[in-house]
Amino acid sequence: MSASATALAPLRKAAARIDRQTPAHRDRAIDGLRALALLAVPTGHWLLGGFTLDAEGGLHNASPLAALGGLAPASWVLQMLGIFFLVGGHASALSFGRRTGSTRAWLNGRVVRLGRPVLGVTAVWALAAPVLYAAGVPETTLRTGATLVIQPLWFVGVYVVVTALTPYCARAARRLGGWSAAPLLAAVAVVDFLRYGPLADSVPSWVSLVNILPGWLFAYQLGVSWGERRIGRRGAWLLLAGGTLLFAALLAVFHYPASMVGVPGAARTNSHPPSLLVLALASAQSGAAILLRDRLAKLLARPALWAPVVMINLSAMTILCWHQTAMLAAAVPGSFVGELAGLTTAPDGADWIAARLAWMPVFAALFVGIARYARRFEGPPREGRRARALRRAVAGLLAAGFAVFALGLA
Repeated sequence: MSASATALAPLRKAAARIDRQTPAHRDRAIDGLRALALLAVPTGHWLLGGFTLDAEGGLHNASPLAALGGLAPASWVLQMLGIFFLVGGHASALSFGRRTGSTRAWLNGRVVRLGRPVLGVTAVWALAAPVLYAAGVPETTLRTGATLVIQPLWFVGVYVVVTALTPYCARAARRLGGWSAAPLLAAVAVVDFLRYGPLADSVPSWVSLVNILPGWLFAYQLGVSWGERRIGRRGAWLLLAGGTLLFAALLAVFHYPASMVGVPGAARTNSHPPSLLVLALASAQSGAAILLRDRLAKLLARPALWAPVVMINLSAMTILCWHQTAMLAAAVPGSFVGELAGLTTAPDGADWIAARLAWMPVFAALFVGIARYARRFEGPPREGRRARALRRAVAGLLAAGFAVFALGLA
């Protein structure tokens, strides 16, 4: 046996063990799609999130999209929240249908699994921030880091809300099938017309916030309909073709911004709150995902491919909560060195992209090291009831304090 085969033998055994332990009813394609969407989050943030240094050595957020508009199509690939909400709706529909307790107990269990890691990362940062400041890290850098850490966590709040709506989504899916998502698309279209149409100057800015719920509920509702077996291949083709045509029309005819993520200094954004372009992309992605489900399931029947998917899914909230910390773990020390290409230099050219790609394995390695300890926040607590209550209270206070700091309220 060669040296490489000997080195890979433990990995093959681990993959085979994970494959044997997987229940036969497990939908591997759904887990595979979720893993793909999860990996897109750190990849997108690490690739499209840059820094600049001020005269005092403080870090400021910057984006290569501001100078390199040609990168916008990369955001079409990396913006996979539509897939995440799709598979979330699918999984919730099946889980809700199998529940043995009350709806409240079902929802409470899902909320706790989401909330514990969020409290963990914010509490740790609340403790670390004053220590870093005392060690000489500028306040500007700490505020930049806090903004980056809290930025992805908005998703958790939205996801909790749409999960709470699962019973109503299931009823709508049983009555209308995939068309149950159409009113959500229409609502976003109306709001976009108000804020970008001929009446835009007289429409208050808060109207755009109306898009938050229907904008992200759209793909979740499609997922629930899929889980209820109300979307087949014909519906999937309609979603793919319709979403693609709408996406092209919004870009070419109605001049929506090309980037799916916010660009500093831009007058309009597609992401916060979601515009109709986000729903068009989610529709096309959802149709493609449904059509590719069987092929993906066959691929993931291979233990070597299935094992990484399992590990990614088991670390879902760790990836979401801690990937920005991994990038900061490189950038903050780098800021003391000075301008490092692709890390603390302005993201304004193709050379920056090449340098940033070289930093990506470093971010990944730092994340793996952090995740070894951070994953404990995803598991159930081992203390007694009183100790758990005390820990939640302390973590909640620390998290609240960190949120106040991150949002610039203090």
